[in-house]
Amino acid sequence: MELLGECNLGILETLSEDAIEEITESYGGFFTTVESLIGGDSSVEQELVCHVSTLCKYGLASLVRDHFLSSLQQAFDKGGASTFWLHFDDFRHKQHTDYGEEIHQALCGALEEITIEKQFHDKCLSILFHALHSFQQQSSGESHNSDSERVELFSTFRSILSSTLMTTLPPHFPEILHWYFKEKLEELSAIMNEDDTQQQLDTDGMDLDDKLRSKNGEMDVDQGFSRHDELVKNIGKVVRDLRSIGFTSMAENAYASAIFLLLKAKVHDLAGDDYRTSVLGPIKEWIQTVPLQFLNALLSFLGDSVRYDTTPSGLTSPLACCPSPSFSKVVTPSQGIVRWKLRLEYFAYETLQDLRIAKLFEIIVDYPESSPAIEDLKQCLEYTGQHSKLVESFISSLKYRLLTAGASTNDILHQYVSTIKALRAIDPAGVFLEAVGEPIRDYLRGRKDTIKCVVTMLTDGSGGNANGSGNPGDSLLEELMRDEESQENVGFDDDFHTDDKQAWINASRWEPDPVEADPLKGSLSQRKVDILGMLVDIIGSKEQLVNEYRVMLAEKLLNKTDYDIDTEIRTVELLKANLHSFSSL
Repeated sequence: MELLGECNLGILETLSEDAIEEITESYGGFFTTVESLIGGDSSVEQELVCHVSTLCKYGLASLVRDHFLSSLQQAFDKGGASTFWLHFDDFRHKQHTDYGEEIHQALCGALEEITIEKQFHDKCLSILFHALHSFQQQSSGESHNSDSERVELFSTFRSILSSTLMTTLPPHFPEILHWYFKEKLEELSAIMNEDDTQQQLDTDGMDLDDKLRSKNGEMDVDQGFSRHDELVKNIGKVVRDLRSIGFTSMAENAYASAIFLLLKAKVHDLAGDDYRTSVLGPIKEWIQTVPLQFLNALLSFLGDSVRYDTTPSGLTSPLACCPSPSFSKVVTPSQGIVRWKLRLEYFAYETLQDLRIAKLFEIIVDYPESSPAIEDLKQCLEYTGQHSKLVESFISSLKYRLLTAGASTNDILHQYVSTIKALRAIDPAGVFLEAVGEPIRDYLRGRKDTIKCVVTMLTDGSGGNANGSGNPGDSLLEELMRDEESQENVGFDDDFHTDDKQAWINASRWEPDPVEADPLKGSLSQRKVDILGMLVDIIGSKEQLVNEYRVMLAEKLLNKTDYDIDTEIRTVELLKANLHSFSSL
């Protein structure tokens, strides 16, 4: 006979009047002793065991269990649940900025009280289980492993307890948990920053031998981690108590949202408006130092505090790692920590990506000084694959800030050149550059002075500015010289002139075009991404470009007071080498 089997009410039809009277008396006594036991009278334990044995003898074990659980639920609903939520009534109309230390005291006090209440109910439930198990052993005459029945009974009670609390859950309680973990994580982050600063100062003051011993881990670090460990213990106790009352998911959602909020603030703080330094490295280092170290210590502490051989399944988090001798020192990360690391890094990449995309216009204006920010954005996009977000956002910025009547053609061309350079670093294939450059090209084709400005940029070493103060990085002449000397851009036709070894190298480096590529634009191997070619594409007719250059070259030659025309000859030769339309010059 199973310990918690079905209640056999059909047996009542075959019972004698004496048996029915015995059942009635035992059930009445059981009802009374259950109320007394739950009320705190432990002297009725033996009497309860006798009544349970009598009722189980007639196949009423399930009835005994259901009534006992129902009585526990009613007692918990009247006492533990209502008292628990009273601790948080004062926060109902408060702003989260006014919580302060009160939230810690209220939460810890409420959890301590309800934990004591639950432990008492667990003790009562253990008495019932002992009575049921004793009857089973007496009736079968042999020892029986009842671990599974115990797990089922206590799991049912925890579900009842959790359901009772959930039905009366105040709407502001999840927010209270969120801000509790947020404040504690901010405190932990401040402690870690102080420890890192102090450790750096101590290291700077060490001699060589001390530095080597510190590097090898021989220095005493207990003092540096004492505050950190104490704080993690306090947070771990709160999480453990929340899990014990069935709030595992709510607790994890609360500290997860707090971690992501803190990470977002850290990314914003490190990124800022300085585009001349890379921030991905410091962000990933901070993730490893603060959130992951906290999670590692927290989950290890919770693992040490749980006896896996006796605790029912479902109490521990699926993210919890295996128990370790010291909760602050875990050598091998658990699968949960690995998943957390991936989640945090993806969130950091996506957050930094959104920040850089929102400021991409300013970043390109500062290019090439802003190359570190461009490199960070490139890595973020490779990780997230959200290139379409960049295209849509940047096109919107261009239409609103650049492609307007108030912007000069020269300024638009300079920004276009910087855009080509920056996006070429992000996307060497030029797939997204084509999408971003199309509205600029369409707009410039509608301006009358576009051809003149393009030719001026070709022939003027200052980048087309009459005062000679232009950005040398935007000079097309400089770009042409660089292309000729380094031969960075190799066209498709050049592949026919390579030897067999180079052909094999090119074949081994071949990659298919991105899925976003326009099939009408040709393959990546046929696409040539260079500033000159894309600017000439704006004009459309190369004959117009040649004619305009002839007029401008004639004016420059007529205005010369000497015979120094080396620069003009150099420019013509470069144009002939890059554009076949200039071969007639």
